[in-house]
Amino acid sequence: MSSPTTAHDAKPGIIAEDLILLDADLGSTKDDVIARLARVLTDAGRASDADALRDAAMAREAQSATGLPGGIAIPHCRSAAVTTASLGFARLNPKVEFGAPDGDADLVFLIAAPDGAGAEHMKLLSSLARALVKPAFVTSLREAATPADVVALVEGVLAPKAPKAAAPVTTTKTAPPAPTATADAAKHIVAITACPTGIAHTYMAADSLKDAGDRAGVTVHVETQGSSGSTALDPALIASAEAVIFATDVGVKGRERFAGKPVIESGVKRAINEPDKMVAEALRAGGDPNAARVSGTAPGASAAAAAGGLGWGTRLRQILLTGVSYMIPFVAAGGLLIALGFLLGGYEIKGVAEDIMTNNSLTNLPDGGLRIFIGAVLFQLGGLAFGFLVPALSGYIAFAIADRPGLAPGFTAGAVALFVGAGFIGGLVGGLIAGFVALWISRIAVPPWLRGLMPVVIIPLGATLVVGGLMFLVLGRPLAAITTGLTNFLNGLSGSSVIILGIILGLMMCFDLGGPVNKAAYAFATAGLSVDNEASLRIMAAVMAAGMVPPLAMALSSTLRPKLYSEAERENGKAAWLLGAAFISEGAIPFAATDPLRVIPSMMAGGAVTGALIMSFGTTLSAPHGGLLVFFAMNNFFLFLLALAIGTVVSAALITAAKQFAGKKPAEIVDEPVAVAA
Repeated sequence: MSSPTTAHDAKPGIIAEDLILLDADLGSTKDDVIARLARVLTDAGRASDADALRDAAMAREAQSATGLPGGIAIPHCRSAAVTTASLGFARLNPKVEFGAPDGDADLVFLIAAPDGAGAEHMKLLSSLARALVKPAFVTSLREAATPADVVALVEGVLAPKAPKAAAPVTTTKTAPPAPTATADAAKHIVAITACPTGIAHTYMAADSLKDAGDRAGVTVHVETQGSSGSTALDPALIASAEAVIFATDVGVKGRERFAGKPVIESGVKRAINEPDKMVAEALRAGGDPNAARVSGTAPGASAAAAAGGLGWGTRLRQILLTGVSYMIPFVAAGGLLIALGFLLGGYEIKGVAEDIMTNNSLTNLPDGGLRIFIGAVLFQLGGLAFGFLVPALSGYIAFAIADRPGLAPGFTAGAVALFVGAGFIGGLVGGLIAGFVALWISRIAVPPWLRGLMPVVIIPLGATLVVGGLMFLVLGRPLAAITTGLTNFLNGLSGSSVIILGIILGLMMCFDLGGPVNKAAYAFATAGLSVDNEASLRIMAAVMAAGMVPPLAMALSSTLRPKLYSEAERENGKAAWLLGAAFISEGAIPFAATDPLRVIPSMMAGGAVTGALIMSFGTTLSAPHGGLLVFFAMNNFFLFLLALAIGTVVSAALITAAKQFAGKKPAEIVDEPVAVAA
């Protein structure tokens, strides 16, 4: 008759006794625990689909582990499957690994929010997350004798009684000032915390930094950019702060507000695990004229420096991948428009499109009529979009190093690379130079009155002059010679050499399914793509066909031998047919994530076969994306299909055999949680 919550309570339905499991064995992995808690919430009517809730939580888990110091884990997500914002809780015996730095977890909260959760619910969930950094609350959870005790504890956090709320005020009022606080009493630090879902880590990091500031004798003002809303920091607080801490896993909203401030950056979990170190680093940075500053520091690069966790190799890879990822939309849009231009106007359109656009219009159609005119429009549009390929690559490489001040010199370096004929290689080198020059200029100590001009005038101007001069006067011609030599080498490949190239590209496309190696092969193909260069068209065909093999192979295997796969994997297999046909290699990630040692080698074998066959058949492709949808851009669609089909069958046969003879028997298969990558 009585229940832990009532209809008039401000927190209806967040937690209840039927959502709590005490001293339970939920399996040996976090996948098992999350799946069981998702089932508990669904059975209680809090979610409509346990598998969908589990998959959403596992997708968040894949972004960063949710284990925290002290034996706690807080897997969390938003999902359309959640009907009521809810907390599922398990006290585990035995403990399970959730990625915490100090060991396994025995206290697990599954925080589930609907996609459209209101601000009130999000505040409740964030309140719970904040409580989990309080030792007394965690100890009480371990000592709770019944589910009703846990409900009372959680509701005490979500709706504290007045006497308890007053106690901390009294303590603060009477506590004597720490001897070490006087020296830094006037100092304060500002901080931003944010995580991908904005439910838990955002607020836990904020509280951890505030507590660390109290211990260090400084005030830490935090702007939480999370789901329950945030109040922007007062500009006056920012201006007078010693330094800024960015503890985020996503981009900082309004980053330009902190221009010129000494900055310490890291992922959000470091602020939870090492808040005292971060506050100490921020105080040191505030007194160091050579410290990294917001105006010229990219999140990826400076986070590595601040946290000390990434080496130069990893940082360089992140920088280059940033450039490639921003370049790809220009490649896809421009390449597909060019292919459509060929479809309507024929391959001869490339020689007359510019003339048609100059001398003709809808009221003055060229020979061939409207079809030829539209073909010319599409081809010219595609050519213009494709022309941004190298400047976009260069500009966003510089952006990854120096943030927005690197954009202008980076784009200029790319334009110069095109002008001197240095192409893709020139853009890559120019972007790196532009970014590091801009970063160096940003770290020059200047008077406060000049800091506002640094990111918008001084850094772009100085870096553009330096990189432009270097490209025109020193590097342009040698890089152009390298580009020309590479083009001639590719055009001269024949026989076994071209087949070996196809094998290598096929292996790369299937190695990490949309990761850095896959993108490197794709960038190599798209950067050199030219309708006047047959070798580049063959490379493009090999790369696209090989990249289609993994999802199609997993779809085929899970269709032919469904008992070798869990229910979730079988559903992913159905979607993989379409993903593979559209050249989305990531369609195979759900399978590779749960069984990488068998899936990835099988996919690489099929990709290598397809790449080799495409090269040996001489198949060409003038569109950089689209899969089977751009059949009209291939010189021989049936040979392309044949190579793709053979590689798909090879991979499907290998993975099926591996699972049949070296894996689980059908009776042992369980519904393993997987996350579909979009």
